Formats: sequence, structure tokens, C-alpha cells
Amino acid sequence: MEDLTPTDLAELGAALTALDAELSRSLDEGEGLTATVTLDQTAVGRLSRVDALQAQQVSLEQRRRQRLRLQQVRLALKAHTDEEYGDCRSCGDPIGLARLRARPEAPLCAACATRLGA
Repeated sequence: MEDLTPTDLAELGAALTALDAELSRSLDEGEGLTATVTLDQTAVGRLSRVDALQAQQVSLEQRRRQRLRLQQVRLALKAHTDEEYGDCRSCGDPIGLARLRARPEAPLCAACATRLGA
């Protein structure tokens, strides 16, 4: 597999920066979706409360995944700055341009991701 060109690195760096901003904005905007569901049965019926609790759990899981992805993006940005971006953290081989275009924060090559079940 070929190493990334300076043009590829610039493209992927811009994608990582945009993804960082998008995830940060999404996390900031979603703060209210995980608020505590009220226990007032007169204001909210039992089934509505169950729906609200389920929606809250879905929101919490989405935010957890967004925080994890944001952390991966920031690690990738640091690797980009340190000129270590694009190499698999497991085997050290190049990750591959197609994989990085699909998921610019990918820390593993396709073979290692498959082998490790990531």
C-alpha cells in the first residue's frame, strides 16, 4: 500500500478538522436531550414517561458514541500534527487512502481492524 501524498494529507487533515467541529457542535447542542425525566405522573402519563426514558437512553448512547469518536478524531489530529498520521497503530503499515477517506480517524488498517474485531 502506498504512503499518503501531501495532497492526501492536507485533504484528510481538513476532513478531521471539520469532523472535530461538527462533533463538538453536535455534543453542545444535544445537552438538553439527556436531562432527567420528570416523575410527575400527572404531567406525563406512564407510557409517555416510558417513551421519554427510552428516548433519553438513546440520546445518552448517541452522545457516548459521539464523545468516543471525537476523542478518536482528536488523536488522529495529533498524529497528523506529529506526522504519524495514516499508519496503523497495531502493525505500522499504511492504513490506506480509501479507508481514511471513509473514516479519517481510523486508527487501524482494514486487516488489523478485522483481526481485532474493531
